Amino acid sequence: MIPALMPNYNRADLAFERGEGAWLYTVDGRRFLDFGSGIATASLGHGHPQLSEAIAQQAKRVMHVSNLYRIPEAERLADRLVAASFADSVFFCNSGAEACEGMVKMIRRAAHDGGHPERYRMITFEGAFHGRTLGMLAATGNEKYLHGFGPKVEGFDQVPYNNLNAVRAAIGPETAGVMVEAVQGEGGLREGTPEFLRGLRAACDEFGLLLGFDEVQCGMGRTGKLFACEWAGITPDVVATAKGIGGGFPMGAVLAREHVAKYLVPGSHGTTFGGNPLACAAANVVLDVILAPGFLESVTVRGARLAAGLDALVADFPSVFETRRGRGLLQGMRCVPPAGSVQAALLAEGLLSVTAGENVIRLVPPLIVPEDDIDTALAMLRRAAASLAGTEARK
Repeated sequence: MIPALMPNYNRADLAFERGEGAWLYTVDGRRFLDFGSGIATASLGHGHPQLSEAIAQQAKRVMHVSNLYRIPEAERLADRLVAASFADSVFFCNSGAEACEGMVKMIRRAAHDGGHPERYRMITFEGAFHGRTLGMLAATGNEKYLHGFGPKVEGFDQVPYNNLNAVRAAIGPETAGVMVEAVQGEGGLREGTPEFLRGLRAACDEFGLLLGFDEVQCGMGRTGKLFACEWAGITPDVVATAKGIGGGFPMGAVLAREHVAKYLVPGSHGTTFGGNPLACAAANVVLDVILAPGFLESVTVRGARLAAGLDALVADFPSVFETRRGRGLLQGMRCVPPAGSVQAALLAEGLLSVTAGENVIRLVPPLIVPEDDIDTALAMLRRAAASLAGTEARK
């Protein structure tokens, strides 16, 4: 008999009742160091006092009114995001997939109303992950995710990542834009080279295309910049973000420059829940933290500490770890044994992690993780690696 909760997840047999900082506590009293962060979402960790208080206080006042009315909390959040980024305007939604859908719609609409109705196709990349809607499954292009859901939504042309020649070869008269992740999270922590990302900007400028970044996972401070594309020193036309923007409260956003955003006139796009007072109260606290002087620099410093420890593990346990990947507090290790086996060994040590493509184990702690917890995680990783290396040696 099918369970009441639909069985579309392979859930670990863990149930958490509370959290504090980077730690989670189960209903049966066990403690785990959370280097999964709800898949890079709990940006301020668990039980953050300001975030919890802001949500509680806003819930007492008003949680939801719909976008039929002005929402002061959303106006303040949009003003702050615009001031801190490349963008001129922001659309709020509820999830990463919805943000990516919104970004594609904006690019198509801007091409259409900007004098090129024939342009609707998007160039996307192998190894990408843009969400689970039918449109974003087509943009992702992974046959495993597409299986059984009927014809693939038209309009997406996939090319190899970090390959500018392939991008240029794919540009045609129907191409409207490019959608890319600066760091492919689900795809295995593969990072776009600065030369590749700058080349995308140059190609889009040359052919009159729009450049959109999916920063659902790598944005909102995770790499040490507000958006990861900033490391390449380029200006996007549109960015989709989500996950960490609400610190665990469901939220997404599409940030755009005026030449894209101006075509989203009333009636062209919408959402019932997006940008409601409760979500924006949470996101404003997240911005309070990550935009505070020195905070993003501290993410870079702590990310370097984690990366150095992971590099040492690669050197010491070549039978377990092949390479380290990532930037800031978005780190991964390509494994020699199945990544699921490594994840299980880490779980046995009390460390939560997330698997990714290309047999990678992902380590994405809260952005507020202290150095002591990073050192604790590295010690757990070392014990797990020693255990796995011993197992491999005995085979």
